This record gives sequence, C-alpha cells and structure tokens, in this order.
Amino acid sequence: MKSPKTLQEAIIYFSDPDNCHRTVVAMRWPDGKVRCPHCDSQQVTYLEKARVWKCREKHAKQKFSLKIGTIFEDSPLGLDKWLPVVWLIANAKNGISSWEVHRALGVTQKTAWFMLHRVRLGMQSPFAGRLSGEIEVDETFIGGKARNMHADKRGERIKGRGPDGKTIVAAVLDRHGEVRATVLPTRRKGGLQKLIRDNVAPGSSVYTDALKSYDGLDGEFVHQVIDHAEAYVKGNVHTNGLENFWSLLKRGLKGTYVSTEPFHLYRYIDEQSFRFNNRKGNDGERFSKLLAQVVGKRLTYEELTGKVGETPF
Repeated sequence: MKSPKTLQEAIIYFSDPDNCHRTVVAMRWPDGKVRCPHCDSQQVTYLEKARVWKCREKHAKQKFSLKIGTIFEDSPLGLDKWLPVVWLIANAKNGISSWEVHRALGVTQKTAWFMLHRVRLGMQSPFAGRLSGEIEVDETFIGGKARNMHADKRGERIKGRGPDGKTIVAAVLDRHGEVRATVLPTRRKGGLQKLIRDNVAPGSSVYTDALKSYDGLDGEFVHQVIDHAEAYVKGNVHTNGLENFWSLLKRGLKGTYVSTEPFHLYRYIDEQSFRFNNRKGNDGERFSKLLAQVVGKRLTYEELTGKVGETPF
C-alpha cells in the first residue's frame, strides 16, 4: 500500500508496526543512512529482535530506538497509536480534544492530553527571516467572559491582562503566505511594534486597524489604517485575513478545547498556525510536514505541568 492519503487509509496503514517503522525511519534519515543520535556516527547495527540500533562507537547509551531524540521519546505507547494522533491533529480543522483521542485509541484522557501537547511542540516552527509584501497586523483577546464566571473564579482569573482579564494575542500575516502569532503581555506600542519590526521587512505594506499603538510605523513601512468604526474594507486596506485566522483559532478554543489555561495558550496558537500555514496541502502532505518536525524536540510531563524539580509523593 502506498503512503496513506485519508484518515481511514492512515489507520489501516499504521496498524502495521513495520509500516510505522519504515515511515519514521524515512522521515528521520531521508538519505537512508541511520545515524546515532548521541554521536552522529553512521557505524550502527540494527538489532532486529529488540528493534533498536547499536552504535559501534564507544560511549554511554550505545543502543537507541527510533523514538530517541523525538517527541515520542520515553513513551510506552507504540507508533501505531502515535502516528494516527499526529495525523488527526495535523488535519482536524477545529482541533481534536484529549477526550476524543482517549475514546478513539483506548488510552487514558491524561495520556491523550500529554500526547497532544507533545505533538503541538512538533508543530512549532522557528520564524525564518522577515515577511515582505502585503502584511496584515492585528490583535485579539482570548478568554472567558467575566459575566459568566463565579465571583471567586472571576477574582482569580482577572488580573489585568486585558479587558476582563483576557490574554492578548497578536499576529502578522503575509497575505500570500504565513501567519506568525504570539501571546503578548499588553497592547502597548512597544510590544506590538517590536513584533512588527522583528517579523516584517522595512518598506513592506502594513495594514492595521486604528489602534493608537500602531502610530509611528510610517517611517519604516507603507502603513495604512482601516478604522473599523467606519468600515471594514477600503479597497486593498483591511485585516480580514487575520480576522479569518482569529475565527479559526477561537472556534477551536471555544468549541473543542473549551477550557484553556493562559500558560498553555501559545501551544494552541502554534497548532492553529501550523494548520493555517499548511492549508494549501492535502492531509498526507500536512502529516508528512509535521512528522518531519518532531526530531530534536522533547517535552516531559513535569515540564508541561510546571513541576520540574518537585519531589513526587
């Protein structure tokens, strides 16, 4: 069977451990030369019964598995469970909840939650260079409505992050390419304009709303403003591309994930940004792109829950 192109094909294909093995080997070492993740030596031998490799160089941890050095490291789950999860989150437009993965794969909800966050780490992509051309910049607020909270919960959550204590997310969008979104502490000029200067090449056309924090960009960019109190589009001046991205992000947060802690929010932003930036590919292409990004990344449960260094009892 050729590489799967639909979810049904993927589940059937990855139910075979040999197919999982071949897929990840081809992703990790596309030139066909397996290298030791510890010393990068090609002098390795495959131990078929144990399904691990052994490096012939003398150093600690000579034996290594296919998962070492990836987001799958130290997981007791097989790749027959991991790869369908990678497929699902790469292609589910509104995301996929840990409860759904728990029911579909027969793992605990806690395990499913951890798996999804590890895959979200793989979705993180370093920004390469600055965007140029026609660039939209906008910001939004993420969080529950204060009027819907119990008084005690309202006092706990609302601590001045934004209107009603919401978290601020800002983004720049190349109309013909990628979006780059991040969590910001405030909407003040310093933070917003630093985001623009770090990610947009001088001389580019920058479209924003009428927020005063964007004042002063004219010297470096062709800055044009759309005042939403008057109109949402004036010719080529609008931020509708980012409004579309915010809609997709909030649909997942409100409809699928429901309750997202502010300190995990950037992970969900990375998830939606990955799908948005690879929206022109098909399901198989998005899966392959994500799988190629899982190497060299590691997330432990202690890191995820902020309990590094704590003594377990």
